[in-house]
Amino acid sequence: MTNKRFWSRRELLARCGGGVAGLALADLGLAATGDAAGAAVNPLAPKAPHFAAKAKAVISIFCYGGVSQVDTFDPKPELARRAGETMVGKGEVVVSQGLPGGLLPSPWKFKKYGQCGMDVSDLFPHVGGMADDIALIRSMYCTSNDHAPALFQMNTGFILTGYPSMGSWITYGLGSENQNLPSFVVFQDWRGGPIGGAPNWSNGFMPAAYQGTPFRTNGDPIVDLRPPAEMSGDRQRKWLDLLNKLNEEHLAKNPEDSEFSARIAAHELAYRMQTHAVKAVALEQESAAIQKLYGLDEPETEYFGRQCLMARRLVERGVRFVQIYSGGGNFTESWDAHFDLELNHGMHAKETDKPLAGLLKDLKANGLLDSTLVIWHGEFGRMPISQRMNGRDHNPYGFSLWLAGGGIKGGNIVGATDEYGYKAVENRKSVNDLHATILHQMGLHHDKLTYPHNGRNFRLTDVSGSLIKEII
Repeated sequence: MTNKRFWSRRELLARCGGGVAGLALADLGLAATGDAAGAAVNPLAPKAPHFAAKAKAVISIFCYGGVSQVDTFDPKPELARRAGETMVGKGEVVVSQGLPGGLLPSPWKFKKYGQCGMDVSDLFPHVGGMADDIALIRSMYCTSNDHAPALFQMNTGFILTGYPSMGSWITYGLGSENQNLPSFVVFQDWRGGPIGGAPNWSNGFMPAAYQGTPFRTNGDPIVDLRPPAEMSGDRQRKWLDLLNKLNEEHLAKNPEDSEFSARIAAHELAYRMQTHAVKAVALEQESAAIQKLYGLDEPETEYFGRQCLMARRLVERGVRFVQIYSGGGNFTESWDAHFDLELNHGMHAKETDKPLAGLLKDLKANGLLDSTLVIWHGEFGRMPISQRMNGRDHNPYGFSLWLAGGGIKGGNIVGATDEYGYKAVENRKSVNDLHATILHQMGLHHDKLTYPHNGRNFRLTDVSGSLIKEII
Protein backbone atom coordinates (compact mmCIF):
# COMPACT_ATOMS: atom_id res chain seq x y z
CA MET A 1 0.00 0.00 0.00
CA THR A 2 2.93 2.35 0.52
CA ASN A 3 3.52 2.54 -3.23
CA LYS A 4 -0.10 3.30 -4.05
CA ARG A 5 -0.97 6.82 -5.18
CA PHE A 6 -4.19 8.46 -4.01
CA TRP A 7 -5.65 11.37 -5.96
CA SER A 8 -8.25 13.86 -4.97
CA ARG A 9 -11.26 14.16 -7.27
CA ARG A 10 -9.89 17.41 -8.71
CA GLU A 11 -6.41 15.94 -9.30
CA LEU A 12 -7.88 12.86 -10.97
CA LEU A 13 -10.07 14.87 -13.32
CA ALA A 14 -7.20 17.22 -14.13
CA ARG A 15 -4.97 14.28 -15.06
CA CYS A 16 -7.73 12.87 -17.25
CA GLY A 17 -8.38 16.16 -18.99
CA GLY A 18 -11.56 16.75 -17.02
CA GLY A 19 -13.59 14.08 -18.78
CA VAL A 20 -15.03 10.77 -17.57
CA ALA A 21 -13.80 9.05 -20.75
CA GLY A 22 -10.23 9.49 -19.64
CA LEU A 23 -10.63 7.73 -16.29
CA ALA A 24 -9.85 4.31 -17.71
CA LEU A 25 -6.52 5.59 -19.01
CA ALA A 26 -5.46 7.21 -15.75
CA ASP A 27 -3.59 4.22 -14.37
CA LEU A 28 -1.86 3.67 -17.70
CA GLY A 29 -0.84 7.33 -17.75
CA LEU A 30 0.57 7.01 -14.25
CA ALA A 31 2.54 3.91 -15.16
CA ALA A 32 3.97 5.69 -18.18
CA THR A 33 5.51 8.39 -16.00
CA GLY A 34 7.68 5.87 -14.18
CA ASP A 35 7.88 8.14 -11.10
CA ALA A 36 8.51 6.46 -7.78
CA ALA A 37 5.96 7.39 -5.13
CA GLY A 38 7.17 10.07 -2.79
CA ALA A 39 10.19 11.07 -4.91
CA ALA A 40 10.58 14.77 -5.55
CA VAL A 41 10.68 15.39 -9.30
CA ASN A 42 12.80 18.27 -10.51
CA PRO A 43 10.40 20.26 -12.74
CA LEU A 44 13.33 21.97 -14.48
CA ALA A 45 15.15 18.80 -15.55
CA PRO A 46 15.99 18.94 -19.28
CA LYS A 47 13.26 17.55 -21.54
CA ALA A 48 13.41 16.51 -25.18
CA PRO A 49 11.71 18.84 -27.69
CA HIS A 50 8.98 17.59 -29.98
CA PHE A 51 11.40 17.80 -32.93
CA ALA A 52 14.89 19.09 -33.67
CA ALA A 53 15.09 22.66 -32.43
CA LYS A 54 16.78 25.59 -34.14
CA ALA A 55 17.10 27.59 -30.91
CA LYS A 56 17.97 26.66 -27.34
CA ALA A 57 17.22 29.99 -25.68
CA VAL A 58 15.14 33.15 -26.12
CA ILE A 59 16.02 36.75 -25.28
CA SER A 60 12.93 38.98 -25.31
CA ILE A 61 13.56 42.74 -25.50
CA PHE A 62 10.22 44.22 -24.42
CA CYS A 63 9.87 47.94 -25.18
CA TYR A 64 7.06 48.59 -22.75
CA GLY A 65 4.67 51.43 -23.57
CA GLY A 66 4.34 50.86 -27.30
CA VAL A 67 6.93 51.79 -29.93
CA SER A 68 5.82 53.86 -32.91
CA GLN A 69 6.20 51.81 -36.06
CA VAL A 70 6.08 54.85 -38.35
CA ASP A 71 9.05 56.40 -36.51
CA THR A 72 11.26 53.31 -36.39
CA PHE A 73 10.87 50.51 -38.98
CA ASP A 74 7.87 51.41 -41.17
CA PRO A 75 8.40 54.66 -43.11
CA LYS A 76 5.30 56.38 -44.47
CA PRO A 77 6.00 59.26 -46.93
CA GLU A 78 2.25 59.89 -47.13
CA LEU A 79 2.37 61.34 -43.61
CA ALA A 80 4.71 64.09 -44.79
CA ARG A 81 2.72 64.76 -47.95
CA ARG A 82 -0.55 65.09 -46.03
CA ALA A 83 0.66 66.48 -42.71
CA GLY A 84 -2.16 67.87 -40.58
CA GLU A 85 -4.95 66.36 -42.68
CA THR A 86 -7.63 64.10 -41.24
CA MET A 87 -6.89 60.44 -41.83
CA VAL A 88 -9.64 58.97 -43.99
CA GLY A 89 -9.57 55.54 -45.52
CA LYS A 90 -12.16 53.14 -46.92
CA GLY A 91 -15.07 55.20 -45.72
CA GLU A 92 -13.88 55.68 -42.15
CA VAL A 93 -12.54 58.62 -40.23
CA VAL A 94 -10.16 57.46 -37.51
CA VAL A 95 -9.77 59.50 -34.34
CA SER A 96 -7.65 59.09 -31.25
CA GLN A 97 -8.53 59.67 -27.62
CA GLY A 98 -7.21 62.80 -25.95
CA LEU A 99 -7.04 65.86 -28.22
CA PRO A 100 -6.62 64.03 -31.55
CA GLY A 101 -5.12 65.92 -34.46
CA GLY A 102 -4.21 65.32 -38.06
CA LEU A 103 -1.61 63.15 -39.71
CA LEU A 104 1.75 63.56 -37.99
CA PRO A 105 4.93 63.02 -40.05
CA SER A 106 7.89 61.35 -38.41
CA PRO A 107 10.54 63.81 -37.20
CA TRP A 108 13.23 61.23 -38.03
CA LYS A 109 14.71 60.36 -41.42
CA PHE A 110 14.92 56.83 -42.75
CA LYS A 111 17.75 55.19 -44.66
CA LYS A 112 18.31 51.76 -46.16
CA TYR A 113 20.61 49.30 -44.40
CA GLY A 114 22.25 46.05 -45.41
CA GLN A 115 22.09 44.08 -48.63
CA CYS A 116 18.38 43.61 -47.95
CA GLY A 117 17.78 47.39 -48.11
CA MET A 118 15.76 47.49 -44.88
CA ASP A 119 14.40 50.95 -44.04
CA VAL A 120 15.35 51.97 -40.49
CA SER A 121 15.01 55.42 -38.94
CA ASP A 122 17.75 57.56 -37.42
CA LEU A 123 16.60 56.31 -34.02
CA PHE A 124 18.29 52.93 -34.57
CA PRO A 125 21.47 53.33 -36.65
CA HIS A 126 23.34 50.61 -34.75
CA VAL A 127 20.48 48.11 -35.07
CA GLY A 128 20.16 49.12 -38.72
CA GLY A 129 23.72 47.95 -39.21
CA MET A 130 22.52 44.44 -38.31
CA ALA A 131 19.64 44.50 -40.84
CA ASP A 132 20.81 41.42 -42.72
CA ASP A 133 20.49 39.39 -39.52
CA ILE A 134 16.99 40.68 -38.72
CA ALA A 135 13.58 39.46 -39.84
CA LEU A 136 11.21 42.45 -39.67
CA ILE A 137 7.45 41.97 -39.41
CA ARG A 138 5.51 45.12 -40.27
CA SER A 139 2.03 43.65 -40.13
CA MET A 140 1.51 42.68 -36.49
CA TYR A 141 -1.80 43.32 -34.75
CA CYS A 142 -3.23 42.60 -31.30
CA THR A 143 -6.58 42.73 -29.51
CA SER A 144 -6.48 45.58 -26.98
CA ASN A 145 -5.32 49.19 -27.06
CA ASP A 146 -4.91 49.29 -23.26
CA HIS A 147 -1.50 48.59 -21.79
CA ALA A 148 -2.27 45.83 -19.27
CA PRO A 149 -4.38 43.58 -21.56
CA ALA A 150 -1.96 44.10 -24.45
CA LEU A 151 1.02 43.33 -22.23
CA PHE A 152 -0.66 40.18 -20.96
CA GLN A 153 -1.53 39.09 -24.49
CA MET A 154 2.02 39.61 -25.76
CA ASN A 155 3.45 37.77 -22.76
CA THR A 156 0.85 35.05 -22.10
CA GLY A 157 -1.38 34.85 -25.17
CA PHE A 158 -4.45 36.09 -23.26
CA ILE A 159 -5.67 39.60 -22.44
CA LEU A 160 -6.62 38.60 -18.89
CA THR A 161 -4.26 37.96 -16.00
CA GLY A 162 -3.66 34.52 -14.52
CA TYR A 163 -2.17 32.65 -17.47
CA PRO A 164 1.38 31.27 -17.81
CA SER A 165 3.83 33.53 -19.61
CA MET A 166 5.75 32.51 -22.71
CA GLY A 167 8.90 31.96 -20.65
CA SER A 168 6.94 29.65 -18.37
CA TRP A 169 5.61 27.63 -21.31
CA ILE A 170 9.09 27.19 -22.77
CA THR A 171 10.64 26.10 -19.47
CA TYR A 172 7.68 23.79 -18.83
CA GLY A 173 8.18 22.23 -22.25
CA LEU A 174 11.97 21.98 -22.26
CA GLY A 175 13.24 22.34 -18.70
CA SER A 176 16.64 23.93 -18.19
CA GLU A 177 20.17 23.07 -19.29
CA ASN A 178 21.59 24.66 -16.13
CA GLN A 179 20.41 23.35 -12.77
CA ASN A 180 22.32 26.08 -10.89
CA LEU A 181 20.40 29.07 -12.27
CA PRO A 182 16.73 29.90 -12.84
CA SER A 183 15.44 28.80 -16.22
CA PHE A 184 13.52 32.08 -16.74
CA VAL A 185 15.06 35.43 -15.77
CA VAL A 186 13.51 38.91 -15.95
CA PHE A 187 15.26 42.31 -15.92
CA GLN A 188 13.09 45.36 -15.23
CA ASP A 189 13.82 48.97 -16.14
CA TRP A 190 15.45 51.12 -13.47
CA ARG A 191 12.43 53.46 -13.57
CA GLY A 192 9.98 50.74 -12.57
CA GLY A 193 8.07 47.75 -13.86
CA PRO A 194 5.44 47.49 -16.60
CA ILE A 195 1.74 47.95 -15.96
CA GLY A 196 0.33 44.68 -14.65
CA GLY A 197 3.60 43.86 -12.87
CA ALA A 198 4.60 40.29 -12.03
CA PRO A 199 1.69 38.56 -13.87
CA ASN A 200 3.60 39.44 -17.05
CA TRP A 201 6.20 36.79 -16.14
CA SER A 202 3.96 34.61 -13.98
CA ASN A 203 3.64 30.83 -14.04
CA GLY A 204 -0.16 31.28 -13.97
CA PHE A 205 -1.80 27.96 -13.16
CA MET A 206 1.44 26.00 -13.66
CA PRO A 207 3.71 24.99 -10.76
CA ALA A 208 5.64 27.87 -9.25
CA ALA A 209 8.96 26.53 -10.57
CA TYR A 210 8.12 27.93 -14.01
CA GLN A 211 7.68 31.58 -13.03
CA GLY A 212 10.20 34.24 -14.04
CA THR A 213 12.88 35.22 -11.52
CA PRO A 214 13.60 38.98 -11.38
CA PHE A 215 17.32 39.79 -11.49
CA ARG A 216 18.88 43.09 -10.47
CA THR A 217 21.46 44.86 -12.63
CA ASN A 218 23.78 45.96 -9.82
CA GLY A 219 24.95 44.16 -6.68
CA ASP A 220 23.61 40.70 -5.92
CA PRO A 221 21.31 39.67 -8.78
CA ILE A 222 18.63 38.49 -6.34
CA VAL A 223 17.52 40.08 -3.06
CA ASP A 224 18.68 38.10 0.00
CA LEU A 225 20.75 35.79 -2.19
CA ARG A 226 23.55 35.46 0.34
CA PRO A 227 22.98 33.78 3.75
CA PRO A 228 23.45 35.70 7.03
CA ALA A 229 27.05 36.18 8.10
CA GLU A 230 26.66 33.78 11.03
CA MET A 231 25.42 30.98 8.73
CA SER A 232 28.43 28.91 7.65
CA GLY A 233 28.35 26.74 4.56
CA ASP A 234 28.37 23.50 6.56
CA ARG A 235 25.63 24.71 8.85
CA GLN A 236 23.47 25.81 5.96
CA ARG A 237 23.96 22.46 4.20
CA LYS A 238 22.93 20.53 7.34
CA TRP A 239 19.89 22.77 7.80
CA LEU A 240 18.87 22.26 4.18
CA ASP A 241 19.37 18.48 4.38
CA LEU A 242 17.06 18.30 7.41
CA LEU A 243 14.47 20.43 5.64
CA ASN A 244 14.64 18.19 2.56
CA LYS A 245 14.23 15.07 4.70
CA LEU A 246 11.06 16.47 6.28
CA ASN A 247 9.80 17.66 2.90
CA GLU A 248 10.38 14.25 1.32
CA GLU A 249 8.40 12.58 4.10
CA HIS A 250 5.51 14.95 3.48
CA LEU A 251 5.75 14.42 -0.28
CA ALA A 252 5.57 10.64 0.17
CA LYS A 253 2.12 11.14 1.70
CA ASN A 254 1.10 13.67 -0.98
CA PRO A 255 2.80 12.45 -4.17
CA GLU A 256 0.64 14.49 -6.55
CA ASP A 257 1.44 17.83 -4.90
CA SER A 258 3.41 19.39 -7.77
CA GLU A 259 3.65 22.72 -5.96
CA PHE A 260 5.40 21.06 -3.04
CA SER A 261 7.73 19.14 -5.33
CA ALA A 262 8.63 22.42 -7.01
CA ARG A 263 9.29 24.00 -3.62
CA ILE A 264 11.79 21.28 -2.72
CA ALA A 265 13.63 21.84 -6.01
CA ALA A 266 13.56 25.62 -5.41
CA HIS A 267 15.31 25.24 -2.03
CA GLU A 268 18.18 23.37 -3.64
CA LEU A 269 18.34 25.79 -6.56
CA ALA A 270 18.48 28.77 -4.20
CA TYR A 271 21.40 27.13 -2.36
CA ARG A 272 23.37 26.57 -5.59
CA MET A 273 22.56 30.05 -6.89
CA GLN A 274 24.47 31.66 -4.03
CA THR A 275 27.61 30.88 -5.99
CA HIS A 276 26.51 30.47 -9.60
CA ALA A 277 24.19 33.47 -9.95
CA VAL A 278 26.85 35.87 -8.72
CA LYS A 279 29.39 34.45 -11.17
CA ALA A 280 26.90 34.56 -14.05
CA VAL A 281 26.47 38.33 -13.79
CA ALA A 282 30.12 39.18 -12.97
CA LEU A 283 30.61 41.59 -15.85
CA GLU A 284 34.06 42.58 -14.65
CA GLN A 285 35.21 39.28 -16.16
CA GLU A 286 34.42 40.67 -19.62
CA SER A 287 37.07 42.50 -21.64
CA ALA A 288 37.05 46.27 -21.97
CA ALA A 289 36.26 45.85 -25.67
CA ILE A 290 33.13 43.78 -24.93
CA GLN A 291 31.96 46.24 -22.28
CA LYS A 292 32.41 49.08 -24.76
CA LEU A 293 30.51 47.10 -27.42
CA TYR A 294 27.46 47.07 -25.12
CA GLY A 295 27.84 50.75 -24.21
CA LEU A 296 28.89 50.24 -20.60
CA ASP A 297 31.27 53.18 -20.97
CA GLU A 298 28.46 55.67 -21.71
CA PRO A 299 25.97 56.90 -19.08
CA GLU A 300 22.95 56.71 -21.40
CA THR A 301 23.54 53.11 -22.41
CA GLU A 302 25.28 51.69 -19.32
CA TYR A 303 22.19 50.34 -17.51
CA PHE A 304 20.50 48.65 -20.48
CA GLY A 305 23.88 47.55 -21.78
CA ARG A 306 24.59 45.74 -18.51
CA GLN A 307 21.30 43.89 -18.82
CA CYS A 308 22.00 42.83 -22.41
CA LEU A 309 25.48 41.61 -21.49
CA MET A 310 24.05 39.71 -18.51
CA ALA A 311 21.50 38.14 -20.86
CA ARG A 312 24.29 36.85 -23.09
CA ARG A 313 26.13 35.41 -20.08
CA LEU A 314 22.94 33.71 -18.87
CA VAL A 315 21.96 32.06 -22.16
CA GLU A 316 25.49 30.78 -22.71
CA ARG A 317 25.12 29.08 -19.30
CA GLY A 318 21.93 27.31 -20.32
CA VAL A 319 19.18 29.68 -19.14
CA ARG A 320 16.18 29.15 -21.42
CA PHE A 321 14.39 32.50 -21.40
CA VAL A 322 15.61 36.00 -20.56
CA GLN A 323 13.31 39.01 -20.76
CA ILE A 324 14.55 42.60 -20.57
CA TYR A 325 12.13 45.50 -20.16
CA SER A 326 13.04 48.84 -21.69
CA GLY A 327 10.88 51.49 -20.05
CA GLY A 328 9.07 51.48 -16.72
CA GLY A 329 6.42 53.50 -14.96
CA ASN A 330 4.18 55.75 -17.04
CA PHE A 331 4.36 58.13 -20.00
CA THR A 332 7.88 59.55 -20.56
CA GLU A 333 9.43 56.89 -18.33
CA SER A 334 8.28 54.27 -20.84
CA TRP A 335 7.84 54.26 -24.64
CA ASP A 336 4.29 55.59 -24.09
CA ALA A 337 4.68 58.78 -26.17
CA HIS A 338 1.31 60.49 -25.71
CA PHE A 339 3.19 63.79 -25.80
CA ASP A 340 6.65 64.98 -26.85
CA LEU A 341 7.35 62.07 -29.16
CA GLU A 342 10.83 63.33 -30.01
CA LEU A 343 11.93 63.49 -26.38
CA ASN A 344 10.35 60.14 -25.50
CA HIS A 345 11.49 57.94 -28.37
CA GLY A 346 14.78 59.81 -28.70
CA MET A 347 15.67 59.05 -25.08
CA HIS A 348 14.67 55.37 -25.08
CA ALA A 349 16.22 54.64 -28.47
CA LYS A 350 19.48 56.25 -27.34
CA GLU A 351 19.50 53.98 -24.29
CA THR A 352 18.87 50.77 -26.24
CA ASP A 353 20.18 51.05 -29.82
CA LYS A 354 23.88 50.46 -29.18
CA PRO A 355 23.42 47.71 -26.54
CA LEU A 356 20.96 45.88 -28.81
CA ALA A 357 23.36 45.89 -31.73
CA GLY A 358 26.16 44.93 -29.35
CA LEU A 359 24.14 41.95 -28.15
CA LEU A 360 23.55 40.72 -31.71
CA LYS A 361 27.20 41.21 -32.67
CA ASP A 362 28.47 39.49 -29.53
CA LEU A 363 26.11 36.52 -29.89
CA LYS A 364 27.14 36.19 -33.52
CA ALA A 365 30.87 36.38 -32.73
CA ASN A 366 30.52 33.71 -30.04
CA GLY A 367 28.51 31.37 -32.25
CA LEU A 368 25.47 31.83 -30.00
CA LEU A 369 23.19 33.70 -32.39
CA ASP A 370 22.40 30.49 -34.28
CA SER A 371 20.99 28.95 -31.09
CA THR A 372 19.56 32.10 -29.43
CA LEU A 373 16.33 33.67 -30.65
CA VAL A 374 16.25 37.43 -30.02
CA ILE A 375 12.90 39.24 -30.18
CA TRP A 376 12.44 43.03 -30.14
CA HIS A 377 8.86 44.11 -29.53
CA GLY A 378 6.36 46.14 -27.53
CA GLU A 379 2.74 45.47 -26.63
CA PHE A 380 1.35 47.49 -29.59
CA GLY A 381 2.26 50.38 -31.88
CA ARG A 382 1.21 54.01 -32.12
CA MET A 383 -1.19 56.08 -34.22
CA PRO A 384 -0.08 57.98 -37.33
CA ILE A 385 -2.15 60.99 -36.22
CA SER A 386 -1.10 63.45 -33.57
CA GLN A 387 -2.22 63.50 -29.95
CA ARG A 388 -1.71 66.58 -27.76
CA MET A 389 -0.07 68.19 -30.78
CA ASN A 390 3.26 66.33 -30.62
CA GLY A 391 2.48 62.80 -29.38
CA ARG A 392 0.85 59.61 -30.59
CA ASP A 393 -1.84 57.40 -29.04
CA HIS A 394 -1.92 53.59 -28.79
CA ASN A 395 -2.42 51.54 -31.95
CA PRO A 396 -3.17 47.78 -31.80
CA TYR A 397 -4.17 47.55 -35.48
CA GLY A 398 -0.75 47.56 -37.10
CA PHE A 399 2.78 47.64 -35.70
CA SER A 400 6.30 46.31 -36.20
CA LEU A 401 8.64 43.94 -34.40
CA TRP A 402 11.74 42.01 -35.36
CA LEU A 403 13.43 38.71 -34.64
CA ALA A 404 17.01 37.55 -35.13
CA GLY A 405 19.00 34.35 -34.66
CA GLY A 406 17.63 30.96 -33.65
CA GLY A 407 17.06 29.79 -37.23
CA ILE A 408 15.28 32.99 -38.30
CA LYS A 409 15.86 34.11 -41.90
CA GLY A 410 17.63 37.47 -41.64
CA GLY A 411 17.30 40.37 -44.08
CA ASN A 412 13.63 39.54 -44.49
CA ILE A 413 10.63 41.91 -44.38
CA VAL A 414 7.14 40.49 -43.90
CA GLY A 415 3.78 42.21 -44.37
CA ALA A 416 2.76 45.84 -44.63
CA THR A 417 0.46 48.43 -43.11
CA ASP A 418 -1.68 50.86 -45.10
CA GLU A 419 -0.34 54.11 -46.56
CA TYR A 420 -0.54 55.79 -43.15
CA GLY A 421 0.87 52.98 -41.02
CA TYR A 422 -2.47 52.62 -39.25
CA LYS A 423 -3.63 49.07 -40.04
CA ALA A 424 -1.90 45.88 -41.06
CA VAL A 425 -3.32 45.15 -44.50
CA GLU A 426 -0.86 42.76 -46.14
CA ASN A 427 0.07 39.37 -44.71
CA ARG A 428 -1.32 40.19 -41.24
CA LYS A 429 0.24 38.40 -38.28
CA SER A 430 -1.35 37.87 -34.87
CA VAL A 431 0.26 37.48 -31.46
CA ASN A 432 -0.74 33.80 -31.60
CA ASP A 433 1.17 33.47 -34.87
CA LEU A 434 4.24 35.00 -33.24
CA HIS A 435 4.02 32.65 -30.25
CA ALA A 436 3.55 29.62 -32.51
CA THR A 437 6.68 30.58 -34.43
CA ILE A 438 8.78 31.13 -31.31
CA LEU A 439 7.77 27.73 -29.91
CA HIS A 440 8.51 26.13 -33.29
CA GLN A 441 12.07 27.49 -33.29
CA MET A 442 12.48 25.96 -29.83
CA GLY A 443 11.39 22.57 -31.16
CA LEU A 444 7.86 22.66 -29.77
CA HIS A 445 4.53 22.18 -31.55
CA HIS A 446 2.34 25.03 -30.29
CA ASP A 447 -0.80 22.89 -30.56
CA LYS A 448 0.76 19.94 -28.70
CA LEU A 449 2.36 21.82 -25.81
CA THR A 450 -0.59 21.81 -23.38
CA TYR A 451 -1.25 21.99 -19.67
CA PRO A 452 -4.46 20.69 -17.99
CA HIS A 453 -6.36 23.24 -15.93
CA ASN A 454 -10.02 23.42 -14.90
CA GLY A 455 -10.97 20.54 -17.16
CA ARG A 456 -9.31 21.93 -20.27
CA ASN A 457 -5.94 21.49 -21.94
CA PHE A 458 -4.63 25.04 -22.27
CA ARG A 459 -1.87 26.18 -24.59
CA LEU A 460 0.06 29.39 -25.17
CA THR A 461 -1.68 29.98 -28.50
CA ASP A 462 -5.17 29.21 -27.14
CA VAL A 463 -7.18 27.86 -30.11
CA SER A 464 -5.40 29.51 -33.03
CA GLY A 465 -1.97 30.44 -34.33
CA SER A 466 -0.08 29.66 -37.54
CA LEU A 467 3.65 29.60 -38.21
CA ILE A 468 5.14 32.70 -39.79
CA LYS A 469 6.80 30.56 -42.44
CA GLU A 470 8.29 33.51 -44.32
CA ILE A 471 10.94 34.06 -41.63
CA ILE A 472 11.81 30.41 -40.86
